[in-house]
Amino acid sequence: MEHSKQTQYSSHETKDPGNSGSVLNGHFDGMVKRSAGGSSQPPGAESGSQRPMMESWREDRTRSVEDNEMSLPSLAAAYTTILRGLGEDPQRHGLLKTPWRAATAMQFFTKGYQEKIIDVLNDAIFDEDHDEMVIVKDIDMFSMCEHHLVPIFGRVHIGYLPNKRVLGLSKLARIVEIYSRRLQVQERLTKQIAVAITEALQPTGVGVVIEATHMCMVMRGVQKMNSKTVTSTMLGVFREDPKTRDEFLTLIRS
Repeated sequence: MEHSKQTQYSSHETKDPGNSGSVLNGHFDGMVKRSAGGSSQPPGAESGSQRPMMESWREDRTRSVEDNEMSLPSLAAAYTTILRGLGEDPQRHGLLKTPWRAATAMQFFTKGYQEKIIDVLNDAIFDEDHDEMVIVKDIDMFSMCEHHLVPIFGRVHIGYLPNKRVLGLSKLARIVEIYSRRLQVQERLTKQIAVAITEALQPTGVGVVIEATHMCMVMRGVQKMNSKTVTSTMLGVFREDPKTRDEFLTLIRS
């Protein structure tokens, strides 16, 4: 991977994906052990450690198609207000349908709010006695900066070390799509992808690297055309074993 001098590196590595990951993603995949007292613990948790569980990823959807239809007029009205605030005339011929087009586009840009990880993965997790690294790299990614509402785009590289279960390869790209098609910061997006894979498969380890261009740095602010931001999340053996991590990083650069 080649990066310009403006490249920023941000590594987010979590010793215990079952803990910080569940809190960060706001979900857990439902593979939760319940004790007689009714408390919940992720697999492998020590009996003495009580960790708060947030809403299950099975309930992760926050917007429906019906919500889109209901909110479209108000979104379009908001874009009309923006046009006026910019000094434009919303009744000008070229802008007559712009508020509706922009509102529809924004709903598409953030369609990840309409989807749930569980719907994607339920029929795509397979029992397989495979214990070598699985990597899908160069997954195209488009997102929206939550600070300026301008695009983020780049590539995602994912690797995991299976533990008797594998995931359909296209589903890794679907996970990226669900989390990227939301208002995001790259650091959170990187970790959400890694934690979702960890919760779904319980693999030996997961590594995620994202290289992206932020239009808030290109079109405004410092206006650095060639800058890229690189973030990583390493969980399990990808964090604990330097050889495993190095193998992953070497393969995604090849």
